[in-house]
Amino acid sequence: MGSKKMPMLSKTRYQAGLQCPLRLWHTCYNPDLASETSPVQQAIFDTGHEVGRLATQRYPGGVFIEEDHLHHHEAVKSTLVAMEDPKVRAIYEAGFLYDDVRVRADILQRQESGKWDLIEVKSSTRVKEEYYPDVGIQYYVLKGAGLDINRVLLMHLNNQYVYDGKELDLEGLFSSSDLTEAALAYQEKIPETLAELKEMLASANPPEIVPSKHCNRPHGCDFWEHCTKGMPEHWVIQLSGIGQNRLDELQGLGIDDIGDIPEQFPLTAIQDRIRACVANKEAYIGPELRHELQGFQHPIHFLDFETLGLAIPRYAGTRPYQGIPFQWSDHILHRNGKIEHREYLCEEDKDPREEFTRTLLDVLGRKGSILTYTNYEKGIIEGLAENLPKHGKALLAILDRLVDLYKIIKNNYYHPKFHGSFSLKSVLPAIIPEMSYNSLNVQEGQEAGIEYMRMLDPSTPIEEKEKIWSTVGAIP
Repeated sequence: MGSKKMPMLSKTRYQAGLQCPLRLWHTCYNPDLASETSPVQQAIFDTGHEVGRLATQRYPGGVFIEEDHLHHHEAVKSTLVAMEDPKVRAIYEAGFLYDDVRVRADILQRQESGKWDLIEVKSSTRVKEEYYPDVGIQYYVLKGAGLDINRVLLMHLNNQYVYDGKELDLEGLFSSSDLTEAALAYQEKIPETLAELKEMLASANPPEIVPSKHCNRPHGCDFWEHCTKGMPEHWVIQLSGIGQNRLDELQGLGIDDIGDIPEQFPLTAIQDRIRACVANKEAYIGPELRHELQGFQHPIHFLDFETLGLAIPRYAGTRPYQGIPFQWSDHILHRNGKIEHREYLCEEDKDPREEFTRTLLDVLGRKGSILTYTNYEKGIIEGLAENLPKHGKALLAILDRLVDLYKIIKNNYYHPKFHGSFSLKSVLPAIIPEMSYNSLNVQEGQEAGIEYMRMLDPSTPIEEKEKIWSTVGAIP
């Protein structure tokens, strides 16, 4: 492989290399090893594109550079043409090349001084540390390509903006943060980092890197499944809450399997419980579990919500990423042992909160324990009480009846098949194997919201809508 053609770097590849050189190596040379993009991840990408398109409307009089990433040299030429035209006030997806690094800038805004503002757009609601190398490498490339940069700005969503239901106020929807100083401070380290990444890519062999916490920081790696396929079933990284220092210690001891961890190795109480369960191949049942499960009042409600968390508000009175509940499911266990199932699903493209709340209050009544898994439903109910004050008193009365099964399980029970996770997706099939999630067409809450929005979308074919409708009732 010593004579192989050196791949070009890009902003995305540079950031991949910062997270893990092996990730960059596979991205360049073994892209087929990557896992398929999940529906949830694709939805995140789509959201980013939607937010980016809206952001350009804040900078009118612009030109969009049409060439895709496969035609970067053409994009650079088109960008130069646009920059030379003084009537062009902004450029979207401007292309640049410097030091063998390709960059597409979200927005460039021409200033009266002849300088340019570089605007990076993110669909998040705050500035994150991971954005510093992002804007840093862009500044490096644009400056190196000869651009006179005035400021580096980050545009992100403002989660305090409330949509009035009529027309999006883009001034209110977006917030801007000046990251010029952060981009400048990052410049000194870039040449050395680039040299190291290029040297790594020129090597005959991939870098030797052991999968660990860095694989999911700041983003999940596409090659996670490939890199971890040889790990034991009870890999030490599954220890709940374990830090990188402890993982490094275990690696130094040559220990990959939880069951091989010595009893004297320093662990938290819950980590030691997991170790003992794996080593002894048996479940842990806490002494308080029976008591915890005996205090419920009939009728017992097993309650679950599904929500939308849209980046761009869709309904009046809602904010970016606000959880909008569109479905509830309630299995009711009566004192005589009878189980009754009630449910609600908003079938129209409208704000579902009022109807959701009325039907929910009706089914829950005023008696009986209400069991949820985590406090997610509690947070949604509190939000509804705030947004729908006429139902506020009745909604807040529900809170005293809520019981968090997640907390009970985590404090009192562990099964080796949990694999370190206390999510319902891990807990349920371990306790009741016939209730595995594997047979469900919709596997998780975020995906449920995605499928629900596809069902509401007028452009979705009728037969596809019917298919989604047939599975939406089985959303976990």
